[in-house]
Amino acid sequence: MRRLAKWVVAVPMAILALATIYPIIFTANVAMKTRREYVLDRFSLTESLHWDNIVAAWSSVGMARYFANSLFVVAASVFLLLLLGSMAGFALSRLPFRGSKALFIGCLAALFIPFQVIMVPLSRVMADTGLIDTYPGLILAYVAQFLPFTVFLMTSYYRSVPKEIVDAARIDGNTVYGVYRRIMVPIGRPALLSVGILDALFCWNDVLIALLMMPSADHRTLMVGVTSLRGQYTDNVPTFAAGVLIAAVPVLLVYLFLQRQIADGVTAGSTKG
Repeated sequence: MRRLAKWVVAVPMAILALATIYPIIFTANVAMKTRREYVLDRFSLTESLHWDNIVAAWSSVGMARYFANSLFVVAASVFLLLLLGSMAGFALSRLPFRGSKALFIGCLAALFIPFQVIMVPLSRVMADTGLIDTYPGLILAYVAQFLPFTVFLMTSYYRSVPKEIVDAARIDGNTVYGVYRRIMVPIGRPALLSVGILDALFCWNDVLIALLMMPSADHRTLMVGVTSLRGQYTDNVPTFAAGVLIAAVPVLLVYLFLQRQIADGVTAGSTKG
């Protein structure tokens, strides 16, 4: 009976794993095909590895510049998200003030608002302030979009920290800023790492916000640059697949080497004390 129960769990999990891995394998296989091989049979295994598609995808539309743009924008956005999110989480969880509960509920409500609802007023505000097609504009757009998620997770984590730790730090003479810098930031490292990775993945994988805020070709991020491959190479699907593979490699590496930290950070605030 116990072995049957294990199979009942193992079989669906194996199917889910295959459904997740198959698109990556399919994309990598297509990226290594010639155009003729793809037209003849898109699902067959490639006869040999054609790295020319990777080179063409990297050099044809300036992918190196798009890659650097994404790195800069993601790094700056994640820094601001963690800074503001951790401060707000500390204040909402350990520094109660009038309206703090309403503010936290507002952050929760913002999680349910899709970006499509606010993209028109956001673009008008950004255009009026001269932030369209600028890196600060895209960074601020990312911060505005993903800050409620960051605040929610950091508040939930900091609420699991015993109140006595904060009280002891205040008795020792620490100011509010001292408690945040010396106590809450070190304690919150697992959550900060987890939220930072998730925010980085959100920003890296985004297409809609980057396309709206960065219409100029020189300022495009990597994901938007990948979409331009399909326009220039309409019938060259292997080259487009190679561009998708290039954009997916950083995400895959993050999951491969930081999966333990992601799991620990996500569950770090789930227990009390």
